[in-house]
Amino acid sequence: MGKVAGKLRFILTACPCSLAAGHPFDKAGFSMHIHILGICGTFMGGIALLARSAGHRVTGCDANVYPPMSTQLEEQGIELVNGYDAGQIDLKPDLFVVGNAISRGNPLLEEILNRNLPYVSGPQWLAENILQGKWVLGVAGTHGKTTTTSMLAWILEDAGLNPGFLVGGVPQDFGVSARLTDSPFFVIEADEYDTAFCDKRSKFVHYHPRTVILNNLEFDHADIFADLAAIETQFHHLVRTIPGQGLIVANGGEASLKRVLERGCWSPVEWFNTAEGWQAEAGEGDTFTLTQHGLSQGSSSLTLAGAHNQANAVAALLAARHVGVRLEAGLSALTRFRGIKRRLEVRGTVRGVTVYDDFAHHPTAIEVTIAGLRRKVGKGSRIFAVLEPRSNTMKLGTMKAQLPASLAEADKVFCYSNNLGWDVAGALAPLGTKALVSEDLAVLVKAIVAEAREGDQILVMSNGSFGGIHGKLLDALAA
Repeated sequence: MGKVAGKLRFILTACPCSLAAGHPFDKAGFSMHIHILGICGTFMGGIALLARSAGHRVTGCDANVYPPMSTQLEEQGIELVNGYDAGQIDLKPDLFVVGNAISRGNPLLEEILNRNLPYVSGPQWLAENILQGKWVLGVAGTHGKTTTTSMLAWILEDAGLNPGFLVGGVPQDFGVSARLTDSPFFVIEADEYDTAFCDKRSKFVHYHPRTVILNNLEFDHADIFADLAAIETQFHHLVRTIPGQGLIVANGGEASLKRVLERGCWSPVEWFNTAEGWQAEAGEGDTFTLTQHGLSQGSSSLTLAGAHNQANAVAALLAARHVGVRLEAGLSALTRFRGIKRRLEVRGTVRGVTVYDDFAHHPTAIEVTIAGLRRKVGKGSRIFAVLEPRSNTMKLGTMKAQLPASLAEADKVFCYSNNLGWDVAGALAPLGTKALVSEDLAVLVKAIVAEAREGDQILVMSNGSFGGIHGKLLDALAA
């Protein structure tokens, strides 16, 4: 009876992304045919996997299909349609789930609206069909969400709690970005980006977590936020949804997060990344010691490089402790954490030259990623930073003044300008002769390979497929 009520509640309360009256569904098993617009985004791809696991028939469409999400969906037998032509209406799904990459003017969306067909945003569908009744553990912040969410899910998994999860990437320990289980716990990457064309609130306001990590907060997403204060307001809205018996795990090194909590907080707070609270103190190699008020609480090691990842680990440990995982068990689990695809992921080594793939696209993320690799390989190896400024914020040129400093620790910088519309070469001029900018991917690959020698580390950074440059580099190095 509870499932019936939940399903009917879903049909009746789907505003602001409305469901048309008389929504059809299978009364025997409540199995629907769901068609997802923007299915190859990491979040919407995860929605597809969860809906499939819940017993629904899932299809979807996207304009830009690339791994790892396209591969993951195909492996799950989910049918993909290329593009957004209005003819997809003829698939006659029971419900359209609309991703936030879909804007007015999209031909399929316009046909859905014109015909008054049932649709809903991805976050709202998730909240009402998957997260209700769960102990939700959310991970929010400008940087490190995917890594920290994956760490947290792994700690709970290692403790035998069998959590469901939705991650904005593919954790190596699970092999999929989303999983539905019968566990009461669900771990989710809580993104501050907007929900959908019809709902401009941040995605995370739909999730109602009981445990939330506020990892960091700085200006990003210049295409939808006017300034940092606008993002802080969305984080404040998230804080307003945390119950009094919940927990906020917050980065004490971030003045922006302190401002968010000063606007109102009704839940206990654990501060990390500060000497007055919890902290990771780096040891030799990949080891670190967890301290509270300067006193050791145990040690661990990580395969992921960088002090920022050790801070991520502290946040994950504290969140896991809130659901009953002892710190000792969490520290032990982290030693077996294998990381995430596209986070300093080694794509291959040819002639002693190693090619990495990383999702970094914000100047702060670029800087800490290069610093993490430097710590891993030492000063004896050269680092080639290969960058595609592809995010919406980067395309606007909002962060261009910060780029040179973020790339300063690299020995060589290669940037794919790809008709960005602003002067990339001019922005990188402070780097002098160590920076090369080109709109031609083949020219860029040739230049990188010509410079490379044994022991070099080629770090490719983009939030997209970058034209398959990783394979092109490895093939060219082999030739």
